Amino acid sequence: MPQDHSSDKPRTPALILHEADLAELPASERIRYRLIGADRRYHANDNISAFVREGELDELKAEVQEKMSEVLKALVIDTESDHNTQNTARRVAKMFVDEVFRGRYQPMPSVTEFPNISRLNELMIVGPITVRSACSHHMCPILGRVWIGVLPNEHSNLIGLSKYARIADWIMTRPQIQEEAVIMLADELQDRVKPDGLAIVMEADHFCMQWRGVKDNDSAMTNSVMRGAFLKDANLRREFLSLLSKKE
Repeated sequence: MPQDHSSDKPRTPALILHEADLAELPASERIRYRLIGADRRYHANDNISAFVREGELDELKAEVQEKMSEVLKALVIDTESDHNTQNTARRVAKMFVDEVFRGRYQPMPSVTEFPNISRLNELMIVGPITVRSACSHHMCPILGRVWIGVLPNEHSNLIGLSKYARIADWIMTRPQIQEEAVIMLADELQDRVKPDGLAIVMEADHFCMQWRGVKDNDSAMTNSVMRGAFLKDANLRREFLSLLSKKE
């Protein structure tokens, strides 16, 4: 008779807490509770802003500050008498939530879209856009540049040049790996602009290689995403890449 291993599988606890019960929990647990209840993923590079309520980011920063104080304590750093580290936990909490990882906690920036009245259908390139991210493996900085190539059609939505930078910043300010970040940026632009072709190239320095590990200061990573016409038309792809080299 086959054995039933269903009991071995991890089970999600029943989500039966009321608002009064939730209010007693730390902000991180309340947010996580809502995410699990909605069956939503919350990986390091996911945006979870829809599940964060007013005032909870301040609570979250207080939580991170408290936990960071414990990390410093575990590193045997005397934050009481060392004037350089007395406020480090607070600064790190603010940096994580409000700055370097804000793409997780802030909603998509407002992006005005315009119809392609002139029926533009020529290649346009935006970049280089300076981007800053962090490696989700070691939380070390990733600093780089992004170039975006768009081949619109008469049904495309046009967005302002600065909006490409805003969208890139929103996607990049999360802990992640570069390969996934470029795909996420491509997905967002494809959905908004709806072009015939979309190309993205990202080149970045990874401090997880330069600051630790092999400590190679000269290594950089370059990767690309090609969609639609850029994937099918080798001449268009060459034109895009050749124009990038002229911008160097």
